[in-house]
Amino acid sequence: MDYNKESLDKLVEEIIGTKDITLMEIPCVDLYMDQVTTFFNEKLGSLKRNDDDKILTKTMINNYTKGKVLMPAKNKKYTNEHMILLMLIYNLKQSISINDINIIFDSIIDMKAPKGTSLSLENLYNSFLDIKEVQNQNFVSDIDKDREFIKGRIKEMGKADGELIELILMVLLLINKANMQKRMAEKLIDNFLNKK
Repeated sequence: MDYNKESLDKLVEEIIGTKDITLMEIPCVDLYMDQVTTFFNEKLGSLKRNDDDKILTKTMINNYTKGKVLMPAKNKKYTNEHMILLMLIYNLKQSISINDINIIFDSIIDMKAPKGTSLSLENLYNSFLDIKEVQNQNFVSDIDKDREFIKGRIKEMGKADGELIELILMVLLLINKANMQKRMAEKLIDNFLNKK
């Protein structure tokens, strides 16, 4: 694929066109671990970068439970609350550590509470999906602005054929934004959620 506006637009569309798991898609019955991993791998399989990548495994679920990031299963079954937390974990673990996720979830999960959670996970997750949809639309315009900014800089440098430079600068710019956002998330965790 040649790097041009059309190819970039196609990649952006692939990213924002990926559908999240909605609450309506979660089965209304509790699931065994094999059913949970199958559900996630089917629903989020398109997010894998390589065929060998795993979306969710039994080992991951066991580690989340041992690390108290996830409540233990009830009679070897996982509830809607478990499923929502696993969806949030999947989104968070792309950028922050399991330790940071644990700190965030300390505010959400109360292991002693009858249902295991101290707030409405459904409302939290639906709000997250709504905000994410707005962010997806902003991402489209931001990519266009970034590309024009980079093209202007390349023109200022006097480069006639700056496609490779443009591509590298776009990657550097995107990684810089991701790093800044990750650091800001860590600052919020450290300053407002970490009770230690």
